[in-house]
Amino acid sequence: MPRISIGKNIDVSMRDGTRLKCDIYRLDGAGSQPVLLQRLPYGKDNWKTANLLLDPIRAAQAGYTVVIQDTRGKFNSEGNFYCFTAEKQDGYDTVEWCARQSWSNGMIGMYGASYIGATQWLAAGTRPPHLKAIAPTFTASDYHDGWVYQGGAFQLGFCLYWVLSLAFETLMRSVNLGLICEGELTKLLETAERIEELYAHRPLADIPILGSPSPYYAEWLEHPHYDEYWRQIAPKESFKGIDIPVFNIGGWYDLFLGGTLSSYTGLPSEIRMKKRLLIGPWAHGTMGGTYHERDFGPLSSMENIKVDIGSELLRFFNHWLKNEKNGLEKEPPVKLFVMGRNQWLLATDWPLPGTNHVKYFLHSQGQANTLEGDGFIDNICPATELQDTYLYDPVNPVPTVGGQTFLPGVLIDSNAGPRDQKAIETRRDVLCYTSEPLRQQLTVIGPVCGILFASSSARDTDFTMKLVDVFPDGRAFILTEGILRARYRCSQEQDEYLIPETIYKFEVDMLATANVFMEGHRIRVEVSSSNFPRFDANTNAGGKVAEQTTADYVVARNQVYHSEQYSSCVIIPVIKDKWEF
Repeated sequence: MPRISIGKNIDVSMRDGTRLKCDIYRLDGAGSQPVLLQRLPYGKDNWKTANLLLDPIRAAQAGYTVVIQDTRGKFNSEGNFYCFTAEKQDGYDTVEWCARQSWSNGMIGMYGASYIGATQWLAAGTRPPHLKAIAPTFTASDYHDGWVYQGGAFQLGFCLYWVLSLAFETLMRSVNLGLICEGELTKLLETAERIEELYAHRPLADIPILGSPSPYYAEWLEHPHYDEYWRQIAPKESFKGIDIPVFNIGGWYDLFLGGTLSSYTGLPSEIRMKKRLLIGPWAHGTMGGTYHERDFGPLSSMENIKVDIGSELLRFFNHWLKNEKNGLEKEPPVKLFVMGRNQWLLATDWPLPGTNHVKYFLHSQGQANTLEGDGFIDNICPATELQDTYLYDPVNPVPTVGGQTFLPGVLIDSNAGPRDQKAIETRRDVLCYTSEPLRQQLTVIGPVCGILFASSSARDTDFTMKLVDVFPDGRAFILTEGILRARYRCSQEQDEYLIPETIYKFEVDMLATANVFMEGHRIRVEVSSSNFPRFDANTNAGGKVAEQTTADYVVARNQVYHSEQYSSCVIIPVIKDKWEF
């Protein structure tokens, strides 16, 4: 077997003179060949991270030179790490450096997940001449709505946990350079150990330990609107100029699912034949479809007889970087795992052609609180019905149970994915609307949207919605969910407070799913006003939530209306045509 050589800590100089370190994997004696580049802030020597999607040794054996680089200010690289801001120019400079090397033929591809996906999008937006294909995985298209915020609510659970982990390495560097004492590192570790307590801490912006290593955290809280701060780093703002092949990979329970899907649909129609989409039953941080409470079977992992991510990536890059005629151009560009059936589906586009967007209307006689209430859904528009009322108290928010989240724990996937919602469905501040048992299976694949006609006694509040698959034995597994901060009901670019007790229309983006509701199952929609700590608990007071204390908390009396005039519903993408699994 040919020998693989690994060059360690090779300098790559950026335009400002900062030297970033990379490792280079290639076959001994190989001439110039295509390059696969991965830029990450988690340490190129962290084999688990560097090897997450594609083993660099496997890629080298397949005829690629693999370059794995520590981003600016991380691990072996010089400079200061500042989330997102340097990735455009550093990505451009690194791509073009790779193209100039003797071992490169000038055909550069990028791959990787999460923030490593961000380094791809930000580089691609600058259009480096030698960047020929990217494969962003489990990542966002907008670092405001979809990374730091969603529907105007701050993604507290993920952001605080992630930033604390980034801050640790930053402080460690400062300790090693003699810039700070080890006591600062100890303080950070102690802070991270009590993260559950920190989630409840107010004001949100008052976390002094993050000030030095992670000043961007405070900046995120200072910019709750979509403004120029976010616009200048948003990949979606550069989509129109991207003309290279893109392989978008995501998971139905990944917290960046919305970004994966919007990246596919947002790219120019001119590159329709160059873009691909693959979505599995995966969450952020887990590589399979086996969760704490539900198992999607042997075909659900990232390495199975139907889908092997490493092989999928190599086939994609072989086609576009080596001009290999491997049949990729003849295959449907969309591959989806359909839960319930636990099978893979090939499709010609996303959303699927022929999708029927069916309205399921909310009904009750004013007592939809808890799963024991009188709430139900069907396809008949309501006539005259009493509205449902609940109290949302930010002191006692609805706890996060599963879904598209990334929270700390012994195992990340024990907190994410298809968790049973029964425990929270006993709360009076959770409205439950449930269908009759289905007489035949119902295939639901595509974007899900909630329409609420609602009012509040407060100037601001949140509305959350979940789509749930209820099994015959009563287990209620979350499929997808959404949230909308009321002040952002018209635009993410500016807030507009509520007039108390006035009925407004709220459109809640519930992202998407692919699920077959089997015969005998029921469809359930949950409505509430909190999902904590995935999202920060709205104080209901208006003003700057990040600066408010518990003294600012206001209990909101929220009402959901369902009548002929105010027909609250969830719009579900029903697939009636027969598709080949």
